[in-house]
Amino acid sequence: MSDKPTILVQLDTDPLPSVFDRVVAVDAGVQHVFSYGGITPQNVMPLVHGCIFTRGGSDLARTAIFIGGSDVAAGEAVLAEVKKHLIPQYGLSVSLMLDPNGANTTAAAAVRAAGRHLDLSTAQSLILGGTGPVGQRVARLLAKAGGHVRVGSRQKERAEAVCAAVRAHIPYAQIEAISVSSSAAAPEALEGRNLIVAAGAAGVVMLPRKLRNGVKSIRVMIDLNGVPPPGIEGVELNDKGVERNGIIRYGALGVGGTKMKIHKSAIAKLFESNNAVLDIEEVYNLALQLP
Repeated sequence: MSDKPTILVQLDTDPLPSVFDRVVAVDAGVQHVFSYGGITPQNVMPLVHGCIFTRGGSDLARTAIFIGGSDVAAGEAVLAEVKKHLIPQYGLSVSLMLDPNGANTTAAAAVRAAGRHLDLSTAQSLILGGTGPVGQRVARLLAKAGGHVRVGSRQKERAEAVCAAVRAHIPYAQIEAISVSSSAAAPEALEGRNLIVAAGAAGVVMLPRKLRNGVKSIRVMIDLNGVPPPGIEGVELNDKGVERNGIIRYGALGVGGTKMKIHKSAIAKLFESNNAVLDIEEVYNLALQLP
C-alpha cells in the first residue's frame, strides 16, 4: 500500500463547490480535498489529466474524483466527459464518484429503508417531487427493483421526461408520469400505492393528511424534506421505521444517518482501487452491504 496521502478532487457543476461534500470527505478520512466549481464538460480535461499524470502505479489509487453539484444531468455529463480523458489501457485511471446534490446517497438510503418493509420487486410507489435530483434517483432504483413507479409532478411533462430518462437506463421499467397539480389529482395518484416518497422542495407540504386518510393501501411513507413543514404531513423529522396507524414512517433525519454512512463508505471505496465508478447502482449496492 502506498504511503502517499489521499487526495479527493471535488468537481462541482455549481459556481461554489459544496461545503457539505467537503466536510463529509474529510470526516471519511480523506487527507486533502481539492475543490473546483463551475465545472463543465468543456473545462474538465486538464483537471482529469492533473490527476492521472502526477502519480503512477499503486499511487493512483490514492487519488479519486468526486462529481457533485445541484444538477443531476450536468453531473452525468461531466462524469461521461471525465471517463473520456482517463487512459485505463495504460493504467492511467482514478476512481470516480457521482453524487449531485447528494442525490445518489440520499436515494440509496431511502430505497434501502423502504426495502426493509416491502418487497421492492412488487412495490407500488408514488414519488412526490419526482423530478428533483433525489426523486429522479429514487425512481430509477425502484424501477430497477421491478415494482411499479409513479413519478408525480405539478408539471406532468417534466415527470414524463424523468420517466423517459429512467427507461433509457432500464428498458423494462414499469414507470408512469402523473400530475399532482391540485388536490383533485390525489385520488388517482395515490390509488393502490403502498410506498410514498416525498422528495420535493424544502418547506412544501406535498401530501396533507386529509388527502391520504381514505387510502388503505399505504404501508410506508418516507419524507426526505428536512425543513419544516414536513413534505408528508404526519411524518416527523426523526421518524425511523416508526409505525403509527399501521403505516411505517421515515423522516429526513431518520434517513439521514444512513445517508451519511453510505456517503462515507463510498468515499472509502474510492481509495481501494484506481478504477471504481460509483453511480447510483453502485452506491445502492454499497448501501445494501451496511449493517
